[in-house]
This record gives sequence, C-alpha cells and structure tokens, in this order.
Amino acid sequence: MKRVALPDFPWDSLTEHKQRAGAHPDGIVDLSVGTPVDPVPASIRAALASVSELSGYPATHGTPALREAAVDALRRRHGISGLSPDAVLPTIGSKELVAWLPTLLGVGAGDVVAIPELAYPTYEVGGLLAGAEVRRVEGLTALGPERPALIWLNSPSNPTGRVLGVEHLRKVVEWARERGTVVVSDECYLALGWEREPVSILHPDVHGGSVDGLLAVHSLSKSANLAGYRAGFVTGDPELVSGLLEVRKHAGMIVPRPVQEAMVAALTDDEALTTQRERYRARRAVLRPALERAGFRIEHSEAGLYLWATRDEDAWTTVDRLARLGILAAPGSFYGPAGAGHVRVALTAADDRIATAAARLGDGCSDGR
Repeated sequence: MKRVALPDFPWDSLTEHKQRAGAHPDGIVDLSVGTPVDPVPASIRAALASVSELSGYPATHGTPALREAAVDALRRRHGISGLSPDAVLPTIGSKELVAWLPTLLGVGAGDVVAIPELAYPTYEVGGLLAGAEVRRVEGLTALGPERPALIWLNSPSNPTGRVLGVEHLRKVVEWARERGTVVVSDECYLALGWEREPVSILHPDVHGGSVDGLLAVHSLSKSANLAGYRAGFVTGDPELVSGLLEVRKHAGMIVPRPVQEAMVAALTDDEALTTQRERYRARRAVLRPALERAGFRIEHSEAGLYLWATRDEDAWTTVDRLARLGILAAPGSFYGPAGAGHVRVALTAADDRIATAAARLGDGCSDGR
C-alpha cells in the first residue's frame, strides 16, 4: 500500500526547546500553540449538559437551531447577510475540515491547491492528502495562467495576524470566478480584530451579491474556548455545502449532539465573546511592548491570537534564546520557508504567565543572552 508522503508534524521538533524552557526555576511559559487556557463560559457548559441524556444519532447537518444561530451570529457580529441556514454545516472543529476539504470537494491528482506563502500547515497537508499539487503563493500573479481547483485564504492570518482588506478579497473572488476556482477562507480569528477590523469573504461588499464558489470556515475554539469540544462550521455556496453534506453523511463525520447544543449557546452569547476578546486584548497589551523592548520587531499582527516577531536572525536561534528564558515560541519556518526569520508568539497563556514572560523578556533578551 502506498502512503501519502506528509511533512513531519512541526511541533514534534520543539521537544528539546520545550524541555529547556521547562527547566526554568519558575517553570515554562508556553506561547508556542494557540490552545485556549480560559474557562468555557457557564452558559455553554450548561447547554452541553442539557441534552446529554439524548441517545440517538445526531444529524450530520446539525439542528435547525444551530444553523439559525450560526446565520444570526454572522449577521450580527460580522455584517454577513443573505445566508441560508441550509448552507451551514457543522464540523468536528475546523482542522479536520481543512485537512479533508480538498478530498471532500473532489480535488485530486492533476489539480493545484494554492495556499498562502505563510500558512497554517494543515492547508498543505489537505492538498497532499487529496493527491494534488500544493503551491505557496504570495500573490495571484505568481500563479500565472494556472487555474487552481482551490485557493485558501486566511484573514486574520495564522501566523502573521495580517488582515486582508475588502479590495484585496474582492480581487481574489473576481480572479477565481474567471477561472472556476473555489475560494475557501479560513476565518477562525475573524472576531479578534485589534488594529484593523477583519472582513469575511462572505460579506456583500466582497462578493457583490453572490456566494457562488465561496466557502468560509469558522471555529469556536478561539472565540469561545471550545478547542476541547471540537466545534466549527463551514458555510457559503449552498451547492458546495450540499455536496459536502452528502459526503459527510456517508463518512460519518458528525458533530456530537451535546456539542451542537453548546455551539448554539456560544453563537448566541455575545457577552461571553466580548469578555474573551478583552482577555486577549489585555494580554497583547502586556506582551507586545515587552517583546519590542527586548529588541523584537512586530510585523502585521493587526488581529488574531499571535504576535509575528523577528530579531532579524534565524528563527531557531530566537526559539533557543527564548527557551533559555523559560519561554517557548513557534519558529516561523513551521508556516513556510518565508517565515525562517520570525517566531510566532501566542497570546494563549493565563494573565500571570503572560506577565511572567514579559518580566523575563526584560531581564534576558535585550542584553543578548
């Protein structure tokens, strides 16, 4: 049996540096991953438990209440209008969808999947699993006359925090429609705008009144602390969503019923979202100036959960420098060769640990140690 050749799992290569950071007398401050550390809101936990007695199989398409809640939340929070609840499909988090979406859409050998030059590693993995050629591109002109089957966008970006404006998104949509290319926008960080307000690919100002050929991927892992619940959804072009639904029915890709109920609560509770946003905003306000005082330059980082930082040195040198201070960061090379001089520093640590990291940066990095 021939196996698909996949890249090594990036975080496995951080083991030595994690051990070094963990040897710090006051323990590690792990800023290498975007996993939530704050509690799941009480309203969501109550919703999860409220249907725990139900024993039947849940619907792959999700409950009508869930699909309505998603449409309402996108309209209320992000100005996205005109979506049908039937064009919402819950997913088991967003990572599984990212990994299998090219395959589920019928992309395969001979096709091209275009991903950002700096990108969440699973975009590449998804293209490889489908047997397609994966191309990293900084701009559409780099594709020349090619007609990719699928192009990934990510705004706000992981890892850079860059936000794509309406004009940029509109040009991508127009370019893709001329070529019959499906545009998939990973919008997991859409609710976390700091210096710029992110815009969805499904906003009317972007698509001009038609969502044909467009999909948006959403996750509740970051905005509602539901990483452990595996709660996400995809929406957009009704025909594409309908096709995904049919395949997922056959494949048994179903979000558990209690999680569906929890998603309704998360999509309804705007106060909980605001509370979580303010936690991240406050941590960012501590960590960013600390990095800058320690000799780092922060690039992009207008939104999202990360600071894209550089000292104009090899990323692994920076990772080692930070690990000696008991701080673990992710090298930018995890996200593509263009990130080899940067590190991604997450805001996902408790307030006291963020303060600890800031203090250590002041004590150590600025003097070259």
